Amino acid sequence: MRRLLLLALVGLGAQLVDGSLGMAYGVTSTTLLLAIGTNPAAASATVHLAEIGTTLVSGAAHWRFGNVDWKVVAKIGIPGAVGAFAGATFLSSLSTETAAPLMSIILLALGLYILVRFTAVGLPKDRLGKPLRKRFLAPLGVVAGFVDSTGGGGWGPVGTPAILASGRLEPRKTIGSIDTSEFLVAVAASIGFILGIGSEGVNYAWVAALLIGGIIAAPIAAWLVRHIPPRVLGAAVGGIIILTNTRTLLRSDWIDAPDGVRYTFYAAIYVAWAAALAWSFHQYRKHRDEERRVIAEAEAAAAAADKAAAPAT
Repeated sequence: MRRLLLLALVGLGAQLVDGSLGMAYGVTSTTLLLAIGTNPAAASATVHLAEIGTTLVSGAAHWRFGNVDWKVVAKIGIPGAVGAFAGATFLSSLSTETAAPLMSIILLALGLYILVRFTAVGLPKDRLGKPLRKRFLAPLGVVAGFVDSTGGGGWGPVGTPAILASGRLEPRKTIGSIDTSEFLVAVAASIGFILGIGSEGVNYAWVAALLIGGIIAAPIAAWLVRHIPPRVLGAAVGGIIILTNTRTLLRSDWIDAPDGVRYTFYAAIYVAWAAALAWSFHQYRKHRDEERRVIAEAEAAAAAADKAAAPAT
């Protein structure tokens, strides 16, 4: 019962992050399932089955708040489903001994990407409003879908930054469109896993726990996307993913590092993570203050112009 409650809380927290940042539900949830010894294919299958419900609710909430571009959903979601089915079939064919470290490497890479992307890199704004073409979205969807299935997450970490980096779609619609299209990816991946490992490989109580937590959080996250600072949240999530999957790798049969080496790595990660969080918060406050200054100057200039134009009494 305690494990189910923990999974529900993880599902709630992961969906809050995913719905407001456009990524990390699958990566966060799968990382926890691997940490408690779940078979990699079963862990990814469990998460994707839960995502069928969470992405449906999240997509509806994002649509309600005007965060969805349906053309982007169609252009990236259908190729993403193809890639997800292929990735699920591939992962189901691997042994647990091979799949667990492989998945941790993928998750670690995604965690590093999230941390660096949202800590240090800004987003271009000069191309906002230009159309996103199918020749860009279709290959992106196939790759993101494949990584999502094999890594237990990755649709958001691959798709969201790529679209944001293009500068053609505003952040809230990028996040809403990625979250909504993930429903197709979750369905395709789940079918692939069930065909590959069978339904007996999935713990449906765990699916239900993750699903309940995610459904509770989905509408809240769709509202938060307008208010939460992505840089800070991205740094926090990236650090958790890096730390957890580094631990899995260092304790795996591939490496089996001694305690001293592992604790040295953990300490280095904690220091880098704290620095990333501090820097992200500093940059967020700097940009927020700069925006406020620009707005105040514009309002003052407008007031002065109105005063100059007013007829003398």
